Amino acid sequence: MEEKPARRRVVLVPVSAQGHISPMMQLAKTLHSKGFSITVYQTKFTYFSPSDDFTDFQFFTIPESLPESAFEDLGALNFLLKLNKECQVSFKDCLGQLLLQQSKEISCVIYDEFLYFAEAAAKEFKLPSVIFSTTSATAFVCRYVFNKVYGNNVMAPLEEPKGQQDELLTEFPPLRYKDFPVLRFESLESTMELYRNTVDKRTASSVIINTANCLESASLSFLQKQLEIPVYPIGPLHMVASASTSLLEENKSCIEWLNKQKVNSVIYISLGSYALTEINEVMETASGLAASNQHFLWVIRPGSIPGSEWTESLSEEFRGFWSHCGWNSTLESISEGVPMICRPISGDQMVNARYLECVWKTGIQVEGYLDRGAVERAVKRLMVDEEGEEMRRRAVTLKEELRAFVRT
Repeated sequence: MEEKPARRRVVLVPVSAQGHISPMMQLAKTLHSKGFSITVYQTKFTYFSPSDDFTDFQFFTIPESLPESAFEDLGALNFLLKLNKECQVSFKDCLGQLLLQQSKEISCVIYDEFLYFAEAAAKEFKLPSVIFSTTSATAFVCRYVFNKVYGNNVMAPLEEPKGQQDELLTEFPPLRYKDFPVLRFESLESTMELYRNTVDKRTASSVIINTANCLESASLSFLQKQLEIPVYPIGPLHMVASASTSLLEENKSCIEWLNKQKVNSVIYISLGSYALTEINEVMETASGLAASNQHFLWVIRPGSIPGSEWTESLSEEFRGFWSHCGWNSTLESISEGVPMICRPISGDQMVNARYLECVWKTGIQVEGYLDRGAVERAVKRLMVDEEGEEMRRRAVTLKEELRAFVRT
């Protein structure tokens, strides 16, 4: 009997964070459904235990010598910079061993844009490499512009508490200086070093982004022109393939209560998987929610005051969503036609919130000091006022456009 040809293999390298792992594993499931075998290389910081969704996948750990406390000790950006240096040689060894076993099967290496060490290993073995961006195309543009266009000139306005921070970027309205995707509590020098590496295509053959052309056509066109390699929008991936990838134990005790609520009557509050929220802001938010007299479901991760990005689809009971506006949350909200209250903290959340309010017009951004009055007003604007109804209509239109894009 004639043997079936071996399935071609794709090697994936995800970042050890919930918002990065989820789309990477959704991509893995999509590729697997198209006939590819999947090998995933993680670091010990990922803490992702493969579920029954991934029984056909290979999972390996990249050896490195960073202490378990490295993330907390160094901060997010310096941790990533250090991790890339630590893993460059060891991942090359890992890939070499895999090639000895399956040299004719490996099609390419797909790596998270923040783990650029993988490109050097792929280059060493003459394998195609593909950059995978789990943030928006516009956030990628901002990182590119941050280094290639403005460089050090952008640092002074970003360091000022007022003044230029609110000025529009003439080349990229409606973004302002303060919307640049920099991380709170991290130095701008570290930010520039990391972004300089992430936007360097090196020998990558293409860039794939978890977005859709109907959402970010201008940003995608900009990247295509500047990078001079193919840029493919392949999202939203959660609409194509589901994947159980939660790094936390899920608590579904709220579902019984939610199922008893009227359709389109609840505001959902979830404030990201890592960003910390001041206790005073939590108390003011709670008071404002109570004063709004609206039903709400608030997800809070124990011990840290943030919530975790949901892993279930938005329920039909949800009329609005209060979020820090991570890209996964933003995509799911848009894909379900649910308008948002935007309370970004740092990074690409700033870009996403600005686009939700000013470009897609399906969000209300709450900026500055947050008191109970501001919370109550924002909730009523979204849940009760005609303004909220208009946003809901636009959200439904955008939802249909997004679903049409996925079908094609």
